Order: sequence, then structure tokens, then C-alpha cells
Amino acid sequence: MPKKKTGARKKAENRREREKQIRASRANIDLAKHPCNASMECDKCQRRQKNRAFCYFCNAVQKLPICAQCGKTKCMMKSSDCVIKHAGVYSTGLAMVGAICDFCEAWVCHGRKCLSTHACICPLADAECIECERSVWDHGGRIFACSFCHNFLCEDDQFEHQASCQVLEAETFKCVSCNRLGQHSCLRCKACFCDDHVRSKVFKQEKGKEPPCPKCGHETQQTKDLSMSTRSLKFGRQTGGEDADGASGYDAYWKSLSSSKAGDAADREDEYDEYEAEDDDEDDNDEGGKDSDTETTDVFSNLNLGRTYASGYAHYEEPED
Repeated sequence: MPKKKTGARKKAENRREREKQIRASRANIDLAKHPCNASMECDKCQRRQKNRAFCYFCNAVQKLPICAQCGKTKCMMKSSDCVIKHAGVYSTGLAMVGAICDFCEAWVCHGRKCLSTHACICPLADAECIECERSVWDHGGRIFACSFCHNFLCEDDQFEHQASCQVLEAETFKCVSCNRLGQHSCLRCKACFCDDHVRSKVFKQEKGKEPPCPKCGHETQQTKDLSMSTRSLKFGRQTGGEDADGASGYDAYWKSLSSSKAGDAADREDEYDEYEAEDDDEDDNDEGGKDSDTETTDVFSNLNLGRTYASGYAHYEEPED
């Protein structure tokens, strides 16, 4: 029989577990809240951009640089952590910086810990937008991570990508290896897997987490918990037919597109001709009506009804014989 845990031992184990969770939460900082990805406004051109050593637009040096690791703008440390000693003096501006990160293009303070650790754990080391394939040095905006596939996104493509991220690369929700319904979905591979085929010998499943994708190792999610949709081929070059020539059916697609345009033009011409014919018929009918009116007036022009009241003569105005 194992020994019964005492109250002090339970408290010590709970404290160690809490400290472990705190350390893990410190290491896993949200990408949008990381100091190297903070929002910065240039002092010269007043344009908002990502935290940088030099302005992306005018190359101006900022007056108050922000450390890419700890996020401070003023060094007040009096211990021996600073590489450059400044006992009793607060250092700001360029006196506080010690290096520029090659990945995030931001200043790193002269603290020994920041200088020795930031380059190894920089979250933007391999940050390249999954849509436009631009890195940090190619655009001035911030870097974000997709909420579904956790790929890097630039500031221009983040909303458009996340709106279309939950779309499978298949026409059904069936497993890619069998004909059963896929219970687990990988948002990086855009594929579904059943309970049997989601198990992998390469990627091991961690306790308390969803099984990893057998293709890429990314953590899968339950299909029922997502707003997944399937690929639609209603529009595009795939509708050209199986016997299409050219590069994967492009030729047939443009031929069908041109034929449809020609058909629409022909329909418009037929409608125009019918409209013109109707106008001609109406004009002929109007001319025929005018001719009949003139003929009628000619018939009754020689008719004499004598003196009538309508002609302006009354019976009391007739002269006496």
C-alpha cells in the first residue's frame, strides 16, 4: 500500500503544478502581444507599423526604441545584467539598445539575458505570410497567426484568409483513406480523418490533447466543432470538361467562356432586331390610321346639312319668308 499523502505534500505538489503552468504561459505569449510585434508610430512620418529599428517608409530612427524581448523603453537596472554598466543612471534611446534582431528587425536592449536569448526564441524567425509569401522585411505591417491553421499572416491578408480557411480540399467530409465520415479535421492539410486513420506511428498523441495529423503533425480538431465546408467546382476552369486540352483545362475554359459571350451577343442582336421590327409595325399602323382619317374627312366634306344650331344659327335667327 502506498503511503498516504500528507497535507503539506499535497500543497507542495499543487504549488509546483501552478508554477509550471505559469512558466508555460510566459513562454507561450500571443503573437499579437509580443514586444517584437507591437504597434509603433513613426516620429517623423506618423505612420503606424510594426515595431522596427528604422521606419519602414522613411528609414528614420525612433527616439524611444522598444526592446524586442522585454518590451521596455528605459533601462533602470542596477545589477550586473546590463552589458554596458550605468550604475545610478537611467539609460534611454540609443544608449539602451545593444543589437538589432535579424528576424524581426527590432531593437534588443543591452541586457545580457535579452541579447543571449532573443535570437533563439524570436517568434518571427520564420514568419512568412501563407497567402502572399512576404516576410517581415518585405512589408511594414504586423504579423498575425491564423486562429484555425496557425499559419503566419500579414496585416493585409489576415481577414480574407481566416474567412476561407475552413474549406476542405475535397467535395465530401469523408476520410481521405477510407469511405467513412471524417471525425477529425486538419486545418493545414484541409483533410478529414476517421478514428482509425488519424492514428499515426510517426507523431505521438499527447495526453489530454487531440490526435495530431498523420500527414503534417499539426493538432487536429473535431469536425463537428468547426464550421467546415467542402470545395465547390461550380465556377472556374474545372468545369471545362474532361477532354480539355491545354494546361489542365484552361483552353476549354476560355473556349466555353468565349462561346457563352458570343451566344449572349447573338441573343442581344436578335432582341434588338425584334424590337426594331415592332417599332416599324407601330409606325406603319400610325400612318395607316392617319390615312383613314383623311379619307373619312374627304367623304363628308361635300355634305350640306343646312343651317343648324351647330353651325351657329338658331331657329329664332332664321329670316322670315
